[in-house]
Amino acid sequence: MRISAAQRTENENRIRAAMDRLLRGEIPPGGKCDIKTLAREADVDRTAFYGTRPYAHLRAEFERRLQALQQAGDIPDPRQAQITRLKAENAKLRERLAASEQAIDELTDFRTQALARLAAQHEEIVHLRQTATAASRVTRLPSSRSSATVIGSCS
Repeated sequence: MRISAAQRTENENRIRAAMDRLLRGEIPPGGKCDIKTLAREADVDRTAFYGTRPYAHLRAEFERRLQALQQAGDIPDPRQAQITRLKAENAKLRERLAASEQAIDELTDFRTQALARLAAQHEEIVHLRQTATAASRVTRLPSSRSSATVIGSCS
């Protein structure tokens, strides 16, 4: 079915008005800032935006304007902005998690080494005590209590 020049102009005006609304961030419920929503808002068949169809130049203009806004840091679709923000936050949290896991691994290794050193030192002390008691040449000194009473009784 052919449309008249007046109908085509009217459709283009509706498409441009819907395009401006979407790019300002006025996204309808359940919609996105995309061609499907643009076609629905302008009440035009979506296939008219593709290939050699009559409104393909308007699709290209919409995508160009949308890309320019995104490059400028302005994302008209609040859901898309939220997705972008959440992806960045997710990446930061993954980095923090990796750093935490590395710190835990390092601390676990340190704890293992410290326990091994303490066990080795304990074994050395036990060995030295056994060696000291086994040697007959070693004379045990009296404890500090008995030497204090001996010194006190001499005076």
